Formats: sequence, C-alpha cells, structure tokens
Amino acid sequence: MTWLDKTRHADRRPVLIERGRIKRALRDWFEGRGFTEVECGALVASPGNEAHLHAFETKLRTTAGEGRKVYLHTSPELACKKLLAAGETKIFDFARVFRNRERGPLHVPEFTMLEWYRTNEPYESVMADTLNILQIAAETTGIARMSFKGRECDPRGDAERLSVADAFSRHAGIDLLATLSDRGKGNRESFAKAANRANLEIADSDTWADIFSKILVARVEPNLGIGAPTILFEYPRCEAALARATPHDPRAAERFELYVCGVELSNGFGELTDANEQRRRFEAEMEEKQRVYGERYPLDEDFLSALAHMPPASGVALGFDRLVILATAARTIDDVLWTPAP
Repeated sequence: MTWLDKTRHADRRPVLIERGRIKRALRDWFEGRGFTEVECGALVASPGNEAHLHAFETKLRTTAGEGRKVYLHTSPELACKKLLAAGETKIFDFARVFRNRERGPLHVPEFTMLEWYRTNEPYESVMADTLNILQIAAETTGIARMSFKGRECDPRGDAERLSVADAFSRHAGIDLLATLSDRGKGNRESFAKAANRANLEIADSDTWADIFSKILVARVEPNLGIGAPTILFEYPRCEAALARATPHDPRAAERFELYVCGVELSNGFGELTDANEQRRRFEAEMEEKQRVYGERYPLDEDFLSALAHMPPASGVALGFDRLVILATAARTIDDVLWTPAP
C-alpha cells in the first residue's frame, strides 16, 4: 500500500499536520528574536565540498542551448554565508536539500534542513538555540518523552555537554587527543592501534577520518542523548569542516552536534572566515572524494571571496524531518513527509 492510498494517507495525516504546527511555532520563535527568513536557491555552481556527500547534478542551458553543469545543493550553508557577507545579521531558512546515495529510516535523498546564523555571537548562543528548538517541538506536540529504537530522552531535561575527546574516552576507552598533533592533524597509525585495542575492526585502507567515523558510529553515538539531550562539542580540528579552531586548543574546533535518543539532530559551527584555510580544507576533501569515489566537485569561488567580507558568526544545520520524527513518535522519516521520496 503506497502513501497515496486514501486509508494510508488518513493514517499519516495527523503527524503531517503536527509537522506544520512545529514549523509555524519555530518561525514565530525565530521572528520574535529578530531573525529574517531567507530562501536560498537550490541550483548552485558547487554543491559543497564534503568528501562523502553526493550531489544531484544537472545541466543549465542558455536560451541558445549552451549548457553548463550545475547541482542541487546539499545544504544552503554557502549561500547563507554569502548573505551574511552581504550584510544580513540573523537569518534562518527552511531549505529543501538534496543528497544522493542516501536512504534509510533517517535518510532520504530530498529533505528539509533548518539552518540559522547569528553574526558576532559565540557558538554557545546557537547551542542554546538548538535546545530551545527541541523544547518548542516537544511543547507543540505535547510529547513528554521522545523515543527512537528503544532509546528515550526527556527533551526538557538538562542537556549534557560532552567533548568529543571525553566521549571517546568514556564510551570507547580511547585517548583521542593522543592521536592528534599539536595542530590537530591525525596520526593514522596510533589511532588504528588504539581502535584495535578497543576491539574495533580497522581495514588497512581506513584513513584517520574513517577510523574516527567508525568509532563514533559504533561506540559513541548510540550512547548519546539517552535520558537527556547531549551536546557533543569540540570536534578534532581535522574534522572541523567549516568550523574555526577553538581559541584554547588548536587541536580542536568549534563544532558541535546535538543528539537525542542516539539520533544526530543538528550540526553547528563557530564559523571559519579564513578563506585560505577554507580553500585548503575544501581541496583536501575533494582529493579524498576523488580517491574514494573517482569524482570531485568544483569549489565555489564566490563563497571563498565572500569570506573576506563575512563577519564573525555561528550557525547550525538541523534536520527538520528528524525533529518531527522525535516530536511525534514517528518510526521513520517517510512517516513525516507529505510525499515520500520514490
């Protein structure tokens, strides 16, 4: 039975109505705090430069029929930061985003990303925003405890703030910082030995980043956001993405994620504004993408130029569909989409 069957749709409709109520409540919250809602275009010259994110590509044609390759964005992040460089100060976007090669209970190729940015504010400010958003969703639906695959969480509970290094020590018995240089570069061999001692299977081809991801998924994430939300913060600098280094430890970056019931709900940064460092990171990611998948995406030169004009800022990308799952006790992401992906 497909989603368009009348009986099936009637069963799904109450959750879909709650989805709209949550969105309206969050819009009211942002606008009440002086944010401006923006609508970033989905067609872009570069879909972003993360090695393991896969974009949909298409061809943009002129009226004369001449074509050039463009992409559907995997996030509105680069466009939002261009708007900050142009003078916006507090913005949010309920963006439709597209990621290929993704399908599962929490993943679909087209979904809604709620992103927001604050200029001249520390990333602790957007951490607090994230917890407020979680509570607003719970208040809107009236849910007392969120649950997913047998794990429960009180969305109103005092959030645990846990550094990535402490999480690896607690849940995997691994000294993560000992595998990093004093500038945050990963030592693959020492990390592999530590992972083997923790009874994790590591392949010879696994990079430092691969090992990090395996440990995070297998040992750390299932234990986060149980009982109360968890903010996992200070990622290793080599996993910084678009985040700046912390001022007190060059091995770590101002990156955090919110976990609820073992589900990663959001990813936030104290934003990097050094164009040279950002270019270096993008190029390294594309080298890895070429090595693993045999392809690479162009860099967004307009974005890199805009960084020179972008003020200090902090921002978050939150999986809105996942938030709805948790706030409505839905089982999978398909249950909270008006028209599930094919």
